[in-house]
Amino acid sequence: MLCISYQPDEKTCVQFTVKLMYFLLSALGLVACVLAVAFATHHYLQMTKFTCDTVLESCQCKLDTVDPLGRTFIYQDAADCGSLTSMLNLYLLLQMALNLVAALVCLLTCFVMWKHRYQVFYVGVRFHPLTAAAEGQKQQV
Repeated sequence: MLCISYQPDEKTCVQFTVKLMYFLLSALGLVACVLAVAFATHHYLQMTKFTCDTVLESCQCKLDTVDPLGRTFIYQDAADCGSLTSMLNLYLLLQMALNLVAALVCLLTCFVMWKHRYQVFYVGVRFHPLTAAAEGQKQQV
């Protein structure tokens, strides 16, 4: 998508529509990936504070052991709580890393498309006719 040649006035409606949709979807992907990183980080920080016990071939994890109303997470058919929590921590770290990479790719795509479209300045062309007209008036006076 980034290799489509730029036409100055967006002469084709299809080109403009496709580029706009690509930019909007990249921005939406950026927001989704940042939210995914935030939630994975939140869950990872919660899992590091868990205390887990094996009860009847299931792993029961609590965030706060002294709170009787505290939330209990039960993982059925998991006899080894240590390997379960380490595996889930690894999955969450991997999810954070991959979503961060995806967010950076979406950000780079948005930046390249924005820069390609809006940061092309032709300052010299605009002021050149003004200086030429001013020089012509000086010669006539």
